[in-house]
Amino acid sequence: MSQFALLGRRRFAPFFWTQALGAFNDSAFRNAMVMLAAFQMGLSDHDVGLYTNLAPALFILPFFLFSATAGQLAEKFEKTRIIRFVKVFEIAAMVLAAYGFIGHHLSLLLAVLFMMGMHSTVFGPIKYAILPQTLDSTELVGGNGLVEMGTQMAILIGMVAGNALMLIAGIGPHFSAALTIGIAVAGYLTSRFIPPAPATAPNLTFNWNPFTETVRVLHITHEDRTVFNAVLGISWFWFFGTVLVAQLPLYTRINLGGDGSVNTLVLTLFSIGTGVGALMCEKMSGKRVEIGLVPLGAFGLTAFGIDLFLARPGAAAVRGLDWLAFLHAAGSWRIVLDLILIGVFAGFYVVPLFAFVQSRTPRDRLSRVIAGNNILNALLIVMASVFGLGLDMLGLGAPQIFLMAAILNVIVAAYIFTLVPEFLMRFITWILVNTLYRIRVDGMQNLPEEGSALLVCNHVSFMDPLILMANLRRPARFVMYYKIFHIPILHFVFKTAKAIPIAGKKEDPAVLHKAFEDVDAALARGELVCIFPEGGLTKDGNIAPFRPGVEKILARRPVRVVPMALRGLWGSVWSRRDSMLRRARLPRRFRARVELVVDAPRPAEQVDAAALQDRVQVLRGDMA
Repeated sequence: MSQFALLGRRRFAPFFWTQALGAFNDSAFRNAMVMLAAFQMGLSDHDVGLYTNLAPALFILPFFLFSATAGQLAEKFEKTRIIRFVKVFEIAAMVLAAYGFIGHHLSLLLAVLFMMGMHSTVFGPIKYAILPQTLDSTELVGGNGLVEMGTQMAILIGMVAGNALMLIAGIGPHFSAALTIGIAVAGYLTSRFIPPAPATAPNLTFNWNPFTETVRVLHITHEDRTVFNAVLGISWFWFFGTVLVAQLPLYTRINLGGDGSVNTLVLTLFSIGTGVGALMCEKMSGKRVEIGLVPLGAFGLTAFGIDLFLARPGAAAVRGLDWLAFLHAAGSWRIVLDLILIGVFAGFYVVPLFAFVQSRTPRDRLSRVIAGNNILNALLIVMASVFGLGLDMLGLGAPQIFLMAAILNVIVAAYIFTLVPEFLMRFITWILVNTLYRIRVDGMQNLPEEGSALLVCNHVSFMDPLILMANLRRPARFVMYYKIFHIPILHFVFKTAKAIPIAGKKEDPAVLHKAFEDVDAALARGELVCIFPEGGLTKDGNIAPFRPGVEKILARRPVRVVPMALRGLWGSVWSRRDSMLRRARLPRRFRARVELVVDAPRPAEQVDAAALQDRVQVLRGDMA
């Protein structure tokens, strides 16, 4: 099923439109307020600068003050009810905003901006915590991609609408008031169709002290180091994006020589790119939470950030170009491509991180972890503003700031990937597997979502563990021949994936004994363990007899057994393909079509080595 089919499902569509309408209204209101202050009230440049700089601070302040409380609300109470209360609050805020627009009461509008910050603060933990409750694991990446795309497009359209309506001579404030109230009402109406999302921690003891609860939420966010580093990655995305977007107005005017329409164009290109990248994540990850896309996204942000600097490092020769004249100017399409691809790689970067946090965090604390994420996001956004202002004071222009952010991105990414090698390991796996093979998976719904299980599979090539690693929805511990485990480069992947090396009894009995101990310990912890019971690669494409090691494992720890089969690998890269009749090599099959078939789990007492061999033979069919 395509991710777009979710837009026709009640369990997702009403929530999608509710959050998109909220993002639209945030953007429309903020931009209408700025246009009112800058162009409709005859204020001095100093006063305009004061209000436009104060506005972002007022909007972000509630994230520091109330995110921890919002996380508790989302855990303790049914989420749909909270969403509806938030939407009613938004309607009230927009009614006040209408009075402020029409009466030109900037102080009131700043108070409303603070209220909209509270609206987003309370909605934030629900926005991402509700998805794992309503979507299957195969839909999580696609759902996050749709939400990210919807948010980007809503912010962009809201910005254009807020700017355009407020600038209508004489009646702009009235149109802006009508728009924001109407969108708030529409958001409430769509929220009425969101299905119930039960509380995940109804017995949670509520802490009304926002300061002590903030400390506790940050501690909870930090408990799982891998999740915490994913949160840091998300926060860094907001830092990078804030630095980029903050420089675009000056970059447009000075370096591109464009007017306001060009500024709108470059924001549109970035937003469309991010939306496209977010939507591509589902296809590129095979509907799994594929954090291997994160290093790819980080690489793209740096590469095209640097190229954006190189494309136009100095001031434009001509000023005042509209968007069409800009597109016809020399070198403009390179800049267009850079902005789009920065957005695309931003989507590759952030969507898998959100899905990873959602999939790895227990449901009864996910909302609070998202709240902790929002606190850190707000902190990094403030730091990004200070970073940009500091470099500006040092005399650096927008292109130079883009370059600094791109270089800093390399350092931050290297730091995160060093702390969590799993990101880099998944990236290497994703690149290798998707370069060498075209893979179709059948029966992945049979893989247990939780608890221990022993996976058994035929063994055709040296790449089998990587192929399985890249396609299984849950991490698995692979038992593999110790000489394969120590292959250069791949050793990093196997070690990071916590593969279990094994040797024959005559080769190294100590390694053999430790392997069985490690397998039992992993199963005892509720993990998945995958073994290749043939004991080595097939020499002729046929399945070799399964060895009794599988029975020894199950006798000690009787867990569910999931038979699997790889098809189409024989004769492909890194499979043994010597002819039975002669020693001549058969031609390699590059980009081979490969199938992975996953069978239903079976109780330990119903299987033995011979029965498992027969079942895998049936699953394999006529293909090796």
